[in-house]
Amino acid sequence: DVQLQASGGGLVQAGGSLRLSCVASGFTFDDYNIGWFRQAPGKEREGVSWFRSTDGSTFYADSVKGRFTISSGAAKNTVYLQMNSLKPEDTAVYYCAADQSLRRLYYGFQADYWGQGTQVTVSS
Repeated sequence: DVQLQASGGGLVQAGGSLRLSCVASGFTFDDYNIGWFRQAPGKEREGVSWFRSTDGSTFYADSVKGRFTISSGAAKNTVYLQMNSLKPEDTAVYYCAADQSLRRLYYGFQADYWGQGTQVTVSS
């Protein structure tokens, strides 16, 4: 079965850090680009960060640039999102997604595979 498993969310105070993990199984991870997205209650889905599998390039939304870091893991089927200096406005359900087209992920927020989401809550 194809699966993307997102984990690592939790409750943290403003200024704190969390590391989210996205673990893939059932498909060739190296062929896919990874995106992290988030959705807060009553708001539209927002793209947060993207990882391009061909060369390891990374991309960030302006709202998280300088605070979040996306990276691949040594296990090769895992992508992390390190989130530092968290703010209450970062509170959302975070999803990872995988697609062979970075353009679809980046511009269309579309993906072949989606993880189930992990809740991040930042208290003020």
